[in-house]
Amino acid sequence: MDDIMTRFKKIIGGLWLCFSILGAAHNASAEVLEQNPFDNIEQMTTKVIAIIAEHKDQYPSNEVVYFHALDRLMGEYVDFSRIAGRVMGVHSKASSADQRGRFIALFREGLVETYGRGLMSYGDEKIVLVNREALDPKIRAIKVLQQIRSATAIYPLEYWVARKKTGEWQVINVVLNGINLESIFKSQFTKAAQKSSANLDEVIDSWLKSAD
Repeated sequence: MDDIMTRFKKIIGGLWLCFSILGAAHNASAEVLEQNPFDNIEQMTTKVIAIIAEHKDQYPSNEVVYFHALDRLMGEYVDFSRIAGRVMGVHSKASSADQRGRFIALFREGLVETYGRGLMSYGDEKIVLVNREALDPKIRAIKVLQQIRSATAIYPLEYWVARKKTGEWQVINVVLNGINLESIFKSQFTKAAQKSSANLDEVIDSWLKSAD
């Protein structure tokens, strides 16, 4: 694993930290997801807090159940298909439907487990939303800006959130303190494809191992 992946995994807990300490939110129904990306993130907060509270005391013995709960949650708020397609880059068009499906599933599994482990180690940092604003109805994607504030530092956090045709806003990328999730995983996929002479089955089947 290269240095940039090591850096990314060291701060990955911070990415999920934001979901657990944004502040109180209520009425987490599917209808709320259609309001705007700011409400979307706050609704996710409530659910994450509940999941942590339910599973933290028995973790890691309940890891499978815990990850399953997180997977259901992330399925509501994260566009795994879109992110995985962008990570595959030019190889996405060259792949078969089966290959894309397998990669989406493995990519999702890897993110859930990585984020899930990070959630259990967050500290007493605070998250501040810095750009809540009225939305133009025509806007399809927006950057939601936050700050992770500790006693000694402030880290910028960016969510790129896109609106689907159904009206739901889903996360399509995260940038924490300049570390771009999509760019890191896209670079990892590209290097693996080059190493295997574009053998996509080999790249996909070894994805979780290469992300360790």
